[in-house]
Amino acid sequence: MEQNKKVPSTLWTRDFTIITLGSVVSMLGNSLSGFAMSLMVLDISRSTLLYAVYIVMYTLPQLFVPILSGAVLDRFSRKKTIYMLDFLSAFLYLLMAAVLATGWFSFPFFAAYCFILGSIQSTYMVAYESFYPLLITEGNFQKAYSIASILETLSAVMVPVSAFLYRQIGLSPLLALNAVCFFVAAVMETRIRTDEEYIQTQKETRQEGIRHSVQVLRDIQDGFRYLLGEKGLLAIAIYFAFSAVCGGVSSVIVLPWFKATYADGEFLYMLVYAPALIGRALGGFIHYRLSIPPRHRYRIALSVYVIISVCEGIYLFLPIPVMMMLCFVVGIGGITTYTIRISATQSYVPDERKGRFNGAFNMLYTAGALIGEILAGVLTTVIPERVVLLAAMLLCALAAVVFIGGGREQVSQIYNRSR
Repeated sequence: MEQNKKVPSTLWTRDFTIITLGSVVSMLGNSLSGFAMSLMVLDISRSTLLYAVYIVMYTLPQLFVPILSGAVLDRFSRKKTIYMLDFLSAFLYLLMAAVLATGWFSFPFFAAYCFILGSIQSTYMVAYESFYPLLITEGNFQKAYSIASILETLSAVMVPVSAFLYRQIGLSPLLALNAVCFFVAAVMETRIRTDEEYIQTQKETRQEGIRHSVQVLRDIQDGFRYLLGEKGLLAIAIYFAFSAVCGGVSSVIVLPWFKATYADGEFLYMLVYAPALIGRALGGFIHYRLSIPPRHRYRIALSVYVIISVCEGIYLFLPIPVMMMLCFVVGIGGITTYTIRISATQSYVPDERKGRFNGAFNMLYTAGALIGEILAGVLTTVIPERVVLLAAMLLCALAAVVFIGGGREQVSQIYNRSR
């Protein structure tokens, strides 16, 4: 009987269904408004450098907020944090929709607004990534994260819809729609019933008579000590920091390059990336139905890290049909490595440390993304965009060999474990 209680027969519990449906609603709304915001900035500024400033303002708070929120969220309800932040996001998107509807726009004001959104998003992601594993029944981690990846892929399908609606009705109505989506998601998330047992565990470890600020600082230190003491997790985190540098470079370069190189470049950009979405969706469905044998996960991940880096480095030099083929490879490969990595690390890290680990990991990842965005904004003023992207992606491939390949013994113990 105890074994049956420990391993439920289904992944689709009441709480897992609620968090999944809530994610669908909020992701779709964000996809509609997020891409439209990027297009508006490009249309107004017509500058890769100012576009980089816009991205950096959204990314900058994600450099320091996750490490603070991660420590707090190991001692506070992650569920409450999730729905409270969704309610706040609904208000902020509605407010900006009302402001833009008046016809007034200020780039500094919009950049500050993006900074606030970035702060909220970085806290939300730590809370979500630390809470989501608690809703997964034992033995279903790969299946659960394949679903999460499919949902992210499906939300990206809204990008062309976003571009079309932006041209037809402007940004303000899309922000208002996103506000409604966040509100609906928040209401759904208040219905989750899962007990957060880690809170009681952490209460027992809290020292009496010390201020909360001191406890937070100690928890932050503990998070880094834990990461430094886990050589496999550290190697993974360092590699993904390098990967984030390259992702930051790509996020600044690719869309502006398409818009500058082709007429209606944003639509060609979406056409080229369509196979990546197809690859991600196909890979997600495969991982939901079939489990990768544990003994092969590490070798698959390392190989794919190198392959997709090379593909992303060279594809802008190639004809459109070849670009699309390589994007398909990147899509199906990326979803495979994501499923391996996230299911392995989130099942490996203890519940009471998930917030601190995810906070430290996200801080390193964001630091890498921020460096990449700044470098791309500066380097593209003197070096052709495609050359900058190629150099960045070759660096990413090298980092995979050095850190994931060099940490084979420790990383394989995490990636190849059953969960």
